[in-house]
Amino acid sequence: MPDGNISLDQRAPEILGSATRFPTLTVGSSNGLHNGCQMSWTRSGVRVPPITGPRELFQKLFVQDSDEGKKAATERSVLKKSILDSVLHDANAMSKAVTSQDRDKLDEYLTAVRESEMKVEQGRHWIGVPKPKAPIDEPRNQGIVLDLPLLYDLVILALQTDSTRIATLEISSEQFDASVLGVSGGYHSTSHHGQQEEKILDLVKLELYQTKQFARFMEKLNTLKDEFSETSLLEDSIILSGSGMGNANAHTNTDLPIILAGGGFKHGQHIALPKEGYKRVPLSNLYLSILNRLGVEDDYFSQSTGTLTQLETA
Repeated sequence: MPDGNISLDQRAPEILGSATRFPTLTVGSSNGLHNGCQMSWTRSGVRVPPITGPRELFQKLFVQDSDEGKKAATERSVLKKSILDSVLHDANAMSKAVTSQDRDKLDEYLTAVRESEMKVEQGRHWIGVPKPKAPIDEPRNQGIVLDLPLLYDLVILALQTDSTRIATLEISSEQFDASVLGVSGGYHSTSHHGQQEEKILDLVKLELYQTKQFARFMEKLNTLKDEFSETSLLEDSIILSGSGMGNANAHTNTDLPIILAGGGFKHGQHIALPKEGYKRVPLSNLYLSILNRLGVEDDYFSQSTGTLTQLETA
């Protein structure tokens, strides 16, 4: 694919991320590669490691860097810029000697280098800009189950302080210790319930807890007014929640449970998307609709076949 395997949360910041300290925040309950958070990927296929807990997220958002830290960050920025300048010079020189077919690949490479240069420049700008004052005390990590409400609250604070305008939160089933909810097995093993009634009831407990926390997140967004408009943060945001599996017990990725809120889309409906000929409607059609709504004028995203007309704005 021309855009590689870039994820939705990384595509949008390429167009919209320059106005904030963090073009995007990737938050997750695990930093491990095995069964950990693997939702965010750059255009070049590099996995974006998540911020793994409320304490780490709080520090990133609100703890001021020391003078030594700022100096080191500036030195890193200068070094990166120097390396990119050298790479760009060599690539431009090489472009005179390659074939037209190779030049297309080289142009893609040069585009990636220029994008990296822009990120370095954006990062350098924010080194000297103070972070917002923390409205809460620094939290401690208690495990993803107990941390989940606080992670949602910190994402809201990141949006309120305009530290970022794009954030993701992924919950790893391997790190979800469900014992505090009165469930004996872990999330992963419980999801593979084998039609056992006791495990299914435990799975309902787990997913009901997650759904309640997500609902609480949206309710808080709905009570907060956007600083620059008369509408709520919920109305001025696009919220997407879901799972990569329709049935974890059978490991199927059809009929995915997806919730879309905010953003001026048409809501209050359940859409069961039909097949397109012999194929299912791809989820990337929804992603393309979201990107277009955000002002990213792409004609396609990943394997999209168009946008979702059922979501036309109210």
